[in-house]
This record gives sequence, C-alpha cells and structure tokens, in this order.
Amino acid sequence: MKYGKDTDELFSELKSTSDIENYLDRNQNEFAAPLNEYLCRLLDEKHLLRAEVVKQSGLNREYAYHIFSGNRKNPSRPKVLALGLAMGLTLDELQYLLKYAKHNPLYPRDPWDSVIIFAVEQRLNVLETNALLHQAGETLLLE
Repeated sequence: MKYGKDTDELFSELKSTSDIENYLDRNQNEFAAPLNEYLCRLLDEKHLLRAEVVKQSGLNREYAYHIFSGNRKNPSRPKVLALGLAMGLTLDELQYLLKYAKHNPLYPRDPWDSVIIFAVEQRLNVLETNALLHQAGETLLLE
C-alpha cells in the first residue's frame, strides 16, 4: 500500500503536535486499513478466489470467512501464515502480511520459522508445509 507521507514524516509530525485529535484527523488517510481489507486487496491483485484460498489454507471455513469479513480482527500468526501460503505469497509479501497483521516476521534463527521460510521459497502449500514441519519434529501450522 502506498501512502502520501513516509513513516519518518509521520513521526516528526507526531512528535511536534500538541493536539492528537487534529493529528489523527489530518492523517487518517495515512493509517493502515483493517487486515480484512488488505487481504481482500491481495486477492484482487493476485486474481485469487476467496473460496479457493479459504479451502487451500486449511482453516475452518467459517473462521476464515470471519477473517475476510473483518469479524475476526486479530487472527493468530499461524492462521495468517496459512492464508499467505494459500495465496502463494512470496517471502517478502508474507513478511509484510505478518507485519500488517501485527505479528513478528519470520526469523531464520528459529527452527519453526526456518521451515516456513523454506516452504515459502519452495512454493509449498499448507499441506506440504505441515508435512515438512512434522518431518522436522516441529509443531504443525494449524494444530
């Protein structure tokens, strides 16, 4: 997503403001949209069908649709990863999605994260990723 101001500009403006309400009002177009809107934009950009992504994610169908509708605002990190894998996101796109969803990025010094990174780079789906996690003795993506 492109914004009009970079983060440094916002920090500078925020540090020098004496009126937070005015700052928030002036910059409302600079704030991140809700996660569900970002996910829907990804679907559009990648020409993906929501039903297919939900199916490929391995998430409970109803729960996944609640994420896309905005009724579930803070899905767990593994659930966000499952959606990202189902969408076929690149590692950079997946890292951004994690950040957008307010989760830690994948970290190569963590064995579980390393398996996920490898799976993304190999373009594995959720089932293949879970098999790899199992093989490595790690917790499955959606347990």
